[in-house]
Amino acid sequence: MSEPRIAALNVYPVKSCRGIARDRAHVTLRGLAIDGAADREWMIVDRNRRFVTQREFPRLALVGTALEPGFLVLTAPEQAPVAVPTSATAGAPRQVLVWQSTVAAYDAGDEAADWISVFLGVDVRLVRFDPAAQRLCNPEFAGDSGAHTAFADGYPVLVIGEASLAELNARLAQQHSPALPMNRFRPNVVVIGLDAHEEDHLDTLSACGVVLKLVKPCTRCQITTTDQDTANVGVEPLRTLGGYRNDPRLGGVTFGMNAIVVAGAGRELVAGESMSMTYRF
Repeated sequence: MSEPRIAALNVYPVKSCRGIARDRAHVTLRGLAIDGAADREWMIVDRNRRFVTQREFPRLALVGTALEPGFLVLTAPEQAPVAVPTSATAGAPRQVLVWQSTVAAYDAGDEAADWISVFLGVDVRLVRFDPAAQRLCNPEFAGDSGAHTAFADGYPVLVIGEASLAELNARLAQQHSPALPMNRFRPNVVVIGLDAHEEDHLDTLSACGVVLKLVKPCTRCQITTTDQDTANVGVEPLRTLGGYRNDPRLGGVTFGMNAIVVAGAGRELVAGESMSMTYRF
């Protein structure tokens, strides 16, 4: 095993849309941020103000995100881009639902709503997380840390080792199935230099003055079966993962580790930097 290093950093400004890869990312208690935009800071909601994802609309995999001064820019096939102001509290306040949480948010306006509605073929709105709000992580796993997140499913950071994907792809190759890219799993921090699924056993990963505590295996849903380049839906990787990554305690297959920020908020993580680690046992 070589020295662990940060292989890649990804931020997904809009939940369930394409992410942005950068060599540097600012660290906040709610996760990574770039150019003033935080991970899963925006979210699409339906008429009932409940969150909408690739689970219901695989086409969201085709919605690109980019950041320009003062704007979040959304792109999609056969539609002109739309620019959404990034002023945190510019729109009307809303109460929205993400899983079992009712969360304070701000509406991103009619132009963005109309643009996404046309693309999906249903009436939806784009909302932005209220920066004054706190959506606590599950204390069963985060303890009394007070860790919180924005519109991520449950935790602010997802960590995956490159070797874990290599192990999956080796198993797929044995079945004469094509290899899958890391974007199927939508991680924030990709680590090189760990053994396959070694992240499962880590207590902390540290780099650049930032300490991430790995608190819960990430149970995987059908989004992983959606090709993030074409939006086509298949059966892998869930079929293969079900043969060796099923966790009966969590009721599903796991891949990667959810993490919280326990030190270093306000600092930057940098791709290529070495990481130190501690183990839970």
